[in-house]
Amino acid sequence: MTLTADLVIASAVAYVGLLFVVAFLGDRHTRNRHGGFLRSPFVYTLSISVYCTSWTFYGAVGSAARTGLEFATIYLGPTLVFIGWWFILRRLVRISHDQRITSIADLLSSRFGKSSKLGVLVTILAVIAIAPYIALQLKAVTSSIEAIAGSSEFGRGSIEGWDEVGLAFGVAAGMALFTILFGTRNVDAKEQHHGVVAAIALEAVVKLTALIAVGIFVLYAGGGLENIFSRAAEAGLNIHATETFGDRWIATMILAASAIICLPRQFQVTVVENSDESHLRTASWAFPAYMLAMSLFILPIALYGLTTMPEGSNPDMFTLTLPLAAGQDGLALFAFIGGFSSATSMIILESIALSIMVSNHIVVPVMLRFSADDSQGDGHGVRRLILNARRLSILLILFLGFGYFSLTRASDALAPIGLISFTGVAQFLPAIIAALFWRDASTKAAVAGVTLGYVIWLWSSFMPSFASSSPMIAEIMAHGPGGISWLRPQALFGLDWLDPLSHAVFWSLFLNTIVLVVGSLCTSQSALEHVQAAIFLNVSRPGSGETNPLRGSATADDLFLVARRVLGHQRAFELFSEEARQKGTAWSSIEPSPTFIDRLERELAGSIGAASAHVMLSKVVSGGVVSLEEVMQMADETQQAIEHSQALERASAQLRATAEKLENANRQLREVDLQKDEFLSQVSHEVRTPMTAIRAFSEILLSEKDLDQSASQKFISTIHKESLRLTSLLDEILDLSALERGERVWESRATDAEETLDQAMRVCDALARQNKVLMKTASRAIAATVLADPDRLSQVLINLISNAIKYNGSANPEVTVHSRIVGEQYIIEVADNGAGILEEDRERIFDKFYRGRQGEAASYAGAGLGLPISQQIITRMRGKLELVARAQPGTCFRVTLPLAQAEFADPKSDAKLNV
Repeated sequence: MTLTADLVIASAVAYVGLLFVVAFLGDRHTRNRHGGFLRSPFVYTLSISVYCTSWTFYGAVGSAARTGLEFATIYLGPTLVFIGWWFILRRLVRISHDQRITSIADLLSSRFGKSSKLGVLVTILAVIAIAPYIALQLKAVTSSIEAIAGSSEFGRGSIEGWDEVGLAFGVAAGMALFTILFGTRNVDAKEQHHGVVAAIALEAVVKLTALIAVGIFVLYAGGGLENIFSRAAEAGLNIHATETFGDRWIATMILAASAIICLPRQFQVTVVENSDESHLRTASWAFPAYMLAMSLFILPIALYGLTTMPEGSNPDMFTLTLPLAAGQDGLALFAFIGGFSSATSMIILESIALSIMVSNHIVVPVMLRFSADDSQGDGHGVRRLILNARRLSILLILFLGFGYFSLTRASDALAPIGLISFTGVAQFLPAIIAALFWRDASTKAAVAGVTLGYVIWLWSSFMPSFASSSPMIAEIMAHGPGGISWLRPQALFGLDWLDPLSHAVFWSLFLNTIVLVVGSLCTSQSALEHVQAAIFLNVSRPGSGETNPLRGSATADDLFLVARRVLGHQRAFELFSEEARQKGTAWSSIEPSPTFIDRLERELAGSIGAASAHVMLSKVVSGGVVSLEEVMQMADETQQAIEHSQALERASAQLRATAEKLENANRQLREVDLQKDEFLSQVSHEVRTPMTAIRAFSEILLSEKDLDQSASQKFISTIHKESLRLTSLLDEILDLSALERGERVWESRATDAEETLDQAMRVCDALARQNKVLMKTASRAIAATVLADPDRLSQVLINLISNAIKYNGSANPEVTVHSRIVGEQYIIEVADNGAGILEEDRERIFDKFYRGRQGEAASYAGAGLGLPISQQIITRMRGKLELVARAQPGTCFRVTLPLAQAEFADPKSDAKLNV
């Protein structure tokens, strides 16, 4: 097969026709079957590979030939983002789904108070920044066609009857036609373009397969990887030069990492086209794997080309010219199609993304103000206006790229052109990071930061690209404007030791970030900015996206008119009908709730952007009957209404905060009063019981003169026992009260906890024998030193062990004591095999005076203060007393105390700690 220019162009046209078919079938498949495999994570991942443009297909080889390993940064940057910074992508996807974000401009304008000014600024700057990148794709396609047409000259040929500019114009026109046909079929910019995504996924497979095929051919022709590197070393090609890993390496790594987030097409495929957040999990490893596969053969191809191709051959075209030089015309055609795929996928997606930004933030807001009324009243006029605006935007964007190409086509290298665009879109990164993670970032600071960053970029990176075609710019590059040397574009403020790319990246991002941070600290946010910041930062929390800053009243007719003019009659009717069904009334008589207004605003945002949607609805939702035409004519007054609403919102927020504080104070007072009443009631009840017995027996002794000695002794003994009980009760009440107020202060010292536990078990041994309870010891800690008061700790342990003995109603009662050391904690567990504590009693077991179920152990019923006192004592020792759930029957209490630190570890030392 002999390659000719006509055959190559025909193959390109046929390939575009194939993409038409794939896109058409993809759209139809999505409509009929709800997406199916087109919504799979692997198709999603392949669409993200639109990042690999002709720069990575052709330019990476050229970059490797010129600068060695620097080309790897273009692959490493995105890999780091998907592997290490996936949480940023996940947050972007969540916010996009929740707020119906359609572009980077929409993201930033929505976060920063739905600022239309910021949306316009970001859109204009994105279009300017992407123009060099589109020019790069046009240059790559035209250079590849010329390389085949003049294959005998290995990459520097020409086509008879066609010059380079004419070829580029034809490619731009063809890409514009394809993008318009399949990228602007729906008004809803948030609706996924499944047909286009399917075509992009196919192109991802084609360009990867083509590059691998050329790589395998090079390995075969070069005698293997070892021979290729050996021949390069003999030719003096040092790919391990230390200067590779310098400031330029860092700069390109930063640019590549930011580009995977900030490039409009990457935001479109990664965020907007994402149909399921879980697809990011697959993409987090599959996309880096794809990048690795794309980069495997870059260096072998570059080295083989440098050692075998004639001097003066264009390194950017090695992927294509190496097969041509070997007479492999079929492989060369396949490589051309791979490079063509790389360029066309980028142009299509970039044009769609930028056209949405231009139409939503520039064209539509302006044209809506002056558009005539839709005579049909079904919304077709406004929708047609939006679609036409996007189509015109696509033409404008592509031919801006063509204009840049025609002015800078003298440049031989593809990579530097791409880095100009990367540096431009990187100016969005500080604002995006602030939007996602910094609540106090303000709109004014974001506008100032992005603007200053772009001014530096325009001066130090974009303008120098025209030096070859403009003597005036070349003069400024050499001597600075008016001879001011410290303003030279690539030596600003006297910093002339950095590489030009590193210089532009440093100053633009540094000043951009400084202005954003300092400006946010020095300026205040509006109420709407506060609301949007809260929504963005709390996007992961349930209900975080339900706050609607629009407050007021509006009739269903007014809202329906707005919805119909933008969304169309059918979609508007569906929204209002669903709201009516939920409220059980006719849609025309519903009273729109804030939640419904919020939903309507998001629906409008999917078509015309968040800022435009908010401006339109803010006039309608103001309490009066306002027509859509008045909304359009009074757009300038909308900002004043929003500012007034913000002032009222701030005052209302202050009143609500004060009312909430008063309500909390009243609630606390009521709780304290109830606790006081409950405590007095419980104390009265507990005191009354022994006092009643004492009074009764005392009256018997006073009234009965003929009692025998034994009866009198019995009554006196009862009075004495009840007096002791009363005294014990009062002591416990006073002790607990003092502990709660912090009045019981003791000196904790290094204490042998195991010895204290043994002492407590010996004290309780007699009680266990009396109740015929078997005392068992499970595993024990060998030694444990804690900071505690030994008497108080013994009091707690005796209380727990005696409770386990007294309240054990098992037929074969057992009490098990176990201790162990876990990390820096000493743990004691006291368990019995009784009936256990009822589920309803478990939560209140440490409440004062609460005794729970007593059953057979009712004779041992106390005042219900032992456990609360024990818990207070352990808490004061910086430990924890808790009831432990267990599978087997019975009850288990656990005491956890921190081990003493080194300076307290010796029980014989005098080290003490006041508690």
